Amino acid sequence: MPPVPNAIQLTDLTRDDLVELYAYPVEPSAPYLRVNFVTSIDGAVTVDGRSGGLGTPADKTIFALLRDLADVVLVGAGTVRAENYGAAHTDSALRKRLHAEGRGGDPDGTPPRIAVVSARAALDPASKLFTDEGARPIILTTAAASDDNKKRLIDAGAELILAGENLCTAQSIRAGLESLGLRRVLCEGGPSLFGELIADRGVDDLCLTVSPQLVGGAAGRIAVYPKALPTPMVPRHLLLDTDGTILTRWERAHTRG
Repeated sequence: MPPVPNAIQLTDLTRDDLVELYAYPVEPSAPYLRVNFVTSIDGAVTVDGRSGGLGTPADKTIFALLRDLADVVLVGAGTVRAENYGAAHTDSALRKRLHAEGRGGDPDGTPPRIAVVSARAALDPASKLFTDEGARPIILTTAAASDDNKKRLIDAGAELILAGENLCTAQSIRAGLESLGLRRVLCEGGPSLFGELIADRGVDDLCLTVSPQLVGGAAGRIAVYPKALPTPMVPRHLLLDTDGTILTRWERAHTRG
């Protein structure tokens, strides 16, 4: 295992430096699944039920950059409801440049699509996810979801992908995204989806921000699953901002190259 990287001051890095630090593998042959989370020093994943209370300027910068680099933003239905998700908005110039370099992006600078995992397709078709101007959302659901639920979301403009019989697994999620040519995957939660992906050995990369505050309370952790399934990870970088924010990136050893 390589040595733990030395901390780098965020203020010493340019935008291009950050693009290189967070770039996906060049032309991945299969969906590469990255997860992004922010947590407090004491491990809280939310403040009063939402992650926004943990955000810092550095975290918001990296949050936006990770979306710029992705083909698709993957998120669980519970997080969509809690965080009032809408369409993604990104740096069109950077996405055009990445496409020209063969590193993802989009020829027209179009933002990545939002893909929601919902086994029952139980989403509100009047919510921001469906009414925001932008690319039509993808709903990864199951054959067991009711026909009425599926029809409502299709009528609201969603593209439905059946990703399992009763449960959306990491393998079926990857297959569904692969069928659409979406290989640079950014998962933004929530904890249950992250836990399921860990259990299915489906996480390639974790970008974790540590917000410089203690929260206490009863907030949960970034990944939740009934059974502990340790997955060894390799540290790729550690960045420090002037306000104390710590930005880390971890990767499964076998995913590189």
